[in-house]
Amino acid sequence: MRGSSNRSWTATVPLLAVATLVFGLPLAVLLGGSLIRDGSFSGQNVAESLQGAYRTALIGSVKLSAVVAIVGAVLGTFLAYAVVTSRYQALREAVLTASGVLANFGGVPLAFAWIATLGNAGVITTRLDLTWWNLYSFWGLALVYLYFSIPLMVLVVVPALDGLKPQWREAAQNTGASTWQFWRWVGIPVLTPAILGGVVLLFGGAFAAYATAYAMVGATVPLVTLQIADALTGNVLVGHENVALALSLDMIVIAGIVMAVYLPLQRRSARWLQ
Repeated sequence: MRGSSNRSWTATVPLLAVATLVFGLPLAVLLGGSLIRDGSFSGQNVAESLQGAYRTALIGSVKLSAVVAIVGAVLGTFLAYAVVTSRYQALREAVLTASGVLANFGGVPLAFAWIATLGNAGVITTRLDLTWWNLYSFWGLALVYLYFSIPLMVLVVVPALDGLKPQWREAAQNTGASTWQFWRWVGIPVLTPAILGGVVLLFGGAFAAYATAYAMVGATVPLVTLQIADALTGNVLVGHENVALALSLDMIVIAGIVMAVYLPLQRRSARWLQ
């Protein structure tokens, strides 16, 4: 028995070594660099990363990510439900295939596509005379992020919707339950883990996105990823490379807080399925 346990631990050594190398080493370098200022250990970089324009960028990224995560989760869930309940198998396959493609379509090509479509001189902007619309704003960037976030949510929720057995609905109807009662006591508890996971995934994707925002808005919308790039390249202030490391550390902390909120909720909702 003890030999079997030792062999199990031995088999995990390569995985632990890779995880340490890929995640642990960069985190150690990040933490060490963020605490060094002018050759000595100091918390000045971290303190500076939470002040002024850097704090504004952090708040802006959190707001943008929250909007994209919530709106994308709601719209993606309804779209996934419409696809799953459709009687047309070709429609389901087409939507899932398109979702797989669009969920991975981002970066500079995505920004250029939207600029050509809804930019100041975009095709739709000029033809419909949308003088009130500004793509290069917070809400314009949120709309662009939803372009790949909603398909990603569809891919996350469809398997969970497939897990809703028809027998459950039939049993609810036979006992006199209404449609709302079925979703309140059966459907929503079953879907909650997948929906929560999708919200976290969408939040993380929007929070870490860089190339699309850089090509679209530049410094118009304050985002932490753009501030990190400016600090690393000395675009604003020279010698603030370690502040960029501190900003990256702030991002890790925020992501950790999001996961700390998500995991208890996910475990609580998953009890229903046990």
